[in-house]
Order: sequence, then C-alpha cells, then structure tokens
Amino acid sequence: MRLDKLVCKSTELNKTDAVELIQKGEVTVNGKVVVDERAQVHENNQVLLNGAQLTPRAFRYLLMHKPANTICSNKDEVYPSLFNSIEIEKVTELHIAGRLDADTTGLVLITDDGRWSFNIITPSKKCEKVYRVGLSRPIAPDVADKFKAGVKLQGETQLTSPAKLEVLSEKEVYLTITEGKFHQVKRMFAAVGNRVVRLHREKIGKLSLDVELGQWRYLTNEEVQSFID
Repeated sequence: MRLDKLVCKSTELNKTDAVELIQKGEVTVNGKVVVDERAQVHENNQVLLNGAQLTPRAFRYLLMHKPANTICSNKDEVYPSLFNSIEIEKVTELHIAGRLDADTTGLVLITDDGRWSFNIITPSKKCEKVYRVGLSRPIAPDVADKFKAGVKLQGETQLTSPAKLEVLSEKEVYLTITEGKFHQVKRMFAAVGNRVVRLHREKIGKLSLDVELGQWRYLTNEEVQSFID
C-alpha cells in the first residue's frame, strides 16, 4: 500500500493533509523517516505518525447488482455513480474491481484493497468473468472457434486471450473472458460482424450474482479468500 494511503486509512486525514505530514518528515517506517508519499509499505512494517503507531482499518469487500444507467466511478457524471446506493462510512475509499459500462448491468465487486482487486483484473491471474450477451443478429456458427483462438480488436495489435462461448439461442450467448480491455465484449462481437444490444455480467471467479437489482452485500471471508493465491 502507498504510504499516503496507509496514513489516510489509519486516521481521519484526507490525502492532501497526509501528504503534507509525510513531506514534513513526521512519518517513520521501521524507524526511518520517509518523505515520499508514494513509498510502498507492507503489513509487517511499523509506521509511526509523530511517534504514534498507525494501524489501518480493516479492508472491505462488497458485491453489488449494478443497474443500467449508472457508472462505476466515485463521482456522478452524465449518469449517477453506483456508490450513491452504498451508505457506509468512507465510501470514497472504495473502488470497483473491474468496471462495467453505464448501460451494462450485473455483478460488480467493490473494495478498498488494491492488492485484492489486482487478482481480479490482471489478465495473468486468469480470473473468469461470465457475461450474458444479447445480440442484434443471429450468432454465426464459427464464432466460438474464433473466440477460442483469439480475435483482433480494432486498434489493437495482439489477439484477445482465449474466450469461451456458449450459445443459448440464436441471438443470446454466454461469453467467458479473463481480460478486461476497454469495451472488450462489445468490440469482440463487432470484430465478428455482430453487435451487442444487452450486456449483463453474471459471474466473477466463483461468485455468482445473488442480490436484487441495485442491492449489495458484504462478501464472506471464504468468498474473499477465493480471489487470493
């Protein structure tokens, strides 16, 4: 965790005030003054602010059923932020582990633990995300093989990682991917001459969506551990 984040997570200070104290030399890590707010600290480091031990608050892990016309951002923009529906303390410290587009619905995971969310979003961890996809045209019979081999997205040089396609009907499929490129699902179907008209995420890793639209819940310890190597 960055030093400035640890200070904020252990106190009531905002980022600006935390950075100011660090740069003044008022924070030590394992007995040494550290003035770079970007320095990485670990859970076994002793971090003191003016001689007082800093202990960060416990991380939080949430699952939410995202409605359409909301955004995975901490601030309202053209559409309102989904964080408006989460009434807990220090909600601004939370972030989405794998964002969805404004018009996409379904499962999102929310946390203030950056190392945990890294295990979900980084392609090398091969965390599977399952989407239910509605299409404008009937699915071509060769698309499953193309997605398994990888397709070239517009503006990209590398092929997508192997993806799994399960046909539900001529215009509806399940797609399982392990990446999270910008608008990836929509761009994958555009690459094979089709268009996504509905997109809903049903699973991330071993977790399936199990709350009503717009609702959220905390993850269990077992669910949190399922994303940790």
